[in-house]
Amino acid sequence: MADRAAVDKVIEVTGAVKRYADKTVVSDVDLSVRSGERLVLIGHNGAGKTTLMKLMLGLTHPSAGCVRVLGSNPATAAAEQRRTIGYLPESVAFHSAMKGREVLAFYARLKSVAPAECQSILEQVGLDQAADRRVSTYSKGMRQRLGLAQAVLGKPRLLFLDEPTSGLDPSLRRQFYDLIDTLSLSGTTSLTSSHSLNEVEARADRIAIMKNGSIVACGTLSELSQQASLPMVVRLRVVAGHTAGVAEQLVSMGEVQRVNDHGIHLSCPGASKMELFRHIAGFGELIEDMDVVPPRLDDIYNSYMQNVQPQ
Repeated sequence: MADRAAVDKVIEVTGAVKRYADKTVVSDVDLSVRSGERLVLIGHNGAGKTTLMKLMLGLTHPSAGCVRVLGSNPATAAAEQRRTIGYLPESVAFHSAMKGREVLAFYARLKSVAPAECQSILEQVGLDQAADRRVSTYSKGMRQRLGLAQAVLGKPRLLFLDEPTSGLDPSLRRQFYDLIDTLSLSGTTSLTSSHSLNEVEARADRIAIMKNGSIVACGTLSELSQQASLPMVVRLRVVAGHTAGVAEQLVSMGEVQRVNDHGIHLSCPGASKMELFRHIAGFGELIEDMDVVPPRLDDIYNSYMQNVQPQ
């Protein structure tokens, strides 16, 4: 019987390298994505995110290594397989003289999707009232929503989304990610490139961090935090008059960052958290409240991006 893990791998990248003349843009990347998974790709400008996505789409060929998507070389995949893939580029462009509904109907024909599905998708992305207007009258956010509509048309098996929520207001961003979550539950795999770290951290099953053409870390938010060896912060509210004494007894458990009349902020390694919690419980009623603040995605990202020159 075939290995179930191997069967479930929708994307398999092994030792992928992409060079343009003497410049290496993607360097020895290994990455696998499972069926139904929501993987988010983050990294600085010029990290190689878009190039890696184009390798997976078959829009460019690797200089070395192997890229397999849905079991095939994406550059030579059959038209039937390509119809099961949705793609939203970072800069979306449509014929300005066409109406929104006409644009979506055009993509529906390319994907062999029933025209009736277009109206439902237009409603989901908030364009049903503007569907019969020409694209030339659309704002940037409206064109982005039309791009999202064509990408998710036909309930694709695999979605590639490059900065998909650029130009969308918070309400539409939430609706977009709700749509991706719904598709994921039905088996759609998504790979999203984004700079909106706080927006994607709760919407990703795994996060891959790219730096200078390489993937330097990949995992769940918790796994990335452990890999980066970042501390968590514990905020304690203490009975007035006892903060100094409590803080003195906590020094051995971590770094006391702040003490005032009613509170203590303490940072400690995640691996020591249970020991710290037991120690805090020993103070009994002296502790009025406690908040635990794990590292955020932007903290993890910044720890990996040290010494990266802006581009």
